[in-house]
Amino acid sequence: MMDLLLVRHGEPDYSDIDERGYIGHGRDLAKLTEKGVRQAERAAEDARLQGAELILSSPYTRALQTASIISRITQIPLTVETDLHEWMPDLSFMYEGPEEIPAVLREMEMYRGEWCRECRYRWESLSKVGERAFFAVKKYLHCKKIILVAHETVIQRFVKMESVPCGSVTEMDFSQESRWFGYYQDIRGMGTAK
Repeated sequence: MMDLLLVRHGEPDYSDIDERGYIGHGRDLAKLTEKGVRQAERAAEDARLQGAELILSSPYTRALQTASIISRITQIPLTVETDLHEWMPDLSFMYEGPEEIPAVLREMEMYRGEWCRECRYRWESLSKVGERAFFAVKKYLHCKKIILVAHETVIQRFVKMESVPCGSVTEMDFSQESRWFGYYQDIRGMGTAK
């Protein structure tokens, strides 16, 4: 059994991204706002982080910047795990901006988080998010306590939470037998965090 501390990245700032016209995965280069930096600094002061052996981070800028702030303040080593990245709303990586996401989310909700051939858009199933994220974390079960810095949809695969605030810290027990949660509407109002 491992103590797993789940930290959602701080508030992102998409203004540079929008100004440059980045699309698809280019949108994941967004840095934190000043508020997001403060959220990361507050998370680093959470006493539950003390004694963690390692910080695992999503490779996306908003999570990696949050993790680096926590690492700097706590002096806990940081490593990047590719499979902790956010849910992919477009597997072609060509979506142009946030205005496209509501239609994708509506479809994802209609199919309860599992993509099928009837879907109009090509998005990542929530079961795939859970599978890859749990695989990434299970490699560290030899540790007693680690910090995972990632995204709301990833964190919701670990704990039953309707929403995960930016900069929040949630603690849970994690083991080889742990299983991911599916569609978030199915978990509404249910909490399993410590």
